[in-house]
Amino acid sequence: MTQDPTYRGTVYPWHCDHVGHMNVMWYVGKFDEATWTLFLRLGLTPTYLREQQRGMAAVQQNISYRRELLAGDVVEVHSRVLEVREKVLRFAHEMRNAETGEVAASCELTAVHVDRQSRRSCAFPDTVRAAAQARLGQVAGAQDAAR
Repeated sequence: MTQDPTYRGTVYPWHCDHVGHMNVMWYVGKFDEATWTLFLRLGLTPTYLREQQRGMAAVQQNISYRRELLAGDVVEVHSRVLEVREKVLRFAHEMRNAETGEVAASCELTAVHVDRQSRRSCAFPDTVRAAAQARLGQVAGAQDAAR
């Protein structure tokens, strides 16, 4: 996982469902925010995506829920690159309760780099592919290493 979190935030009461824990839609939302931070670190910046008419399309997402998160809990997401191919990026997120360190959920995603004009997949720039390759197998974040 990355050294610095790709997302840090709070569970608000309106994130909770009828059983009192964070609803699945908010896990997905927080993982999505972490995704955009990871993309930024790889060079898939908002400016690049706008100026080059590129985008990223999720083609698969698998989430495992492990522990409840309640209103007031602070969460952190750490992310890592699992695989990079010419047009495809596979990566994982791990969401932890920042106070207890317990893993609340994990998520694995596969995304495809797309040309927004042709609506077809296209190759990543060499700089993005190199940045992703450099993050393959990266050691868990500092918080994880301390445990």
